[in-house]
Amino acid sequence: MVSNAVRNNPELNRYELAVEGHVAAAYYQLKPGIITFVHTEVPNELAGKGVGSALARGALDDARAQGLKVVAQCPFIGAYIAKHGEYGDLLL
Repeated sequence: MVSNAVRNNPELNRYELAVEGHVAAAYYQLKPGIITFVHTEVPNELAGKGVGSALARGALDDARAQGLKVVAQCPFIGAYIAKHGEYGDLLL
């Protein structure tokens, strides 16, 4: 289980999760009221450890807290939302 905190890095337009010396990232584009997730990267060293899911959950929770609607261009984020129906209301 990943316990690190997901943080927004607006300078790089991405959410980040640092684990074991590596950084997973979910890249986004912002428009007024809308966040579009375009790509998610999880280093091979972190594969299978729940890092991608923790990153998606943290990014989506933050989008909800900001009142943003979500466009899931990124297949990983789209699949995460499909598996976790509690985030379905965020989709534009």
